[in-house]
Amino acid sequence: MVPDVIAAKYIENYKIEVSFDDGKKGIVDFSKYLEKGGVFERFKSLDFFKQFAINKELGIITWQDELDVAPETLYSEATGAPLPSWIEN
Repeated sequence: MVPDVIAAKYIENYKIEVSFDDGKKGIVDFSKYLEKGGVFERFKSLDFFKQFAINKELGIITWQDELDVAPETLYSEATGAPLPSWIEN
């Protein structure tokens, strides 16, 4: 089971420091999502990007409760832990 996000702090540009309930934390650079397009097109507005929140029920970061990044990905990017084997790269 992936640890829940318990805190998130905007750092700069597209970087957010993310803290997890297992005591680990790290900075996730979301700038690569700008290239993905689709729902992530909304990240091109830095004002939109800065308006994230933590969904405490799900333990994830969300934007307007409709856009999020998989918790496994967040944890891996923030802590350097490998992605679970069931996730295809």
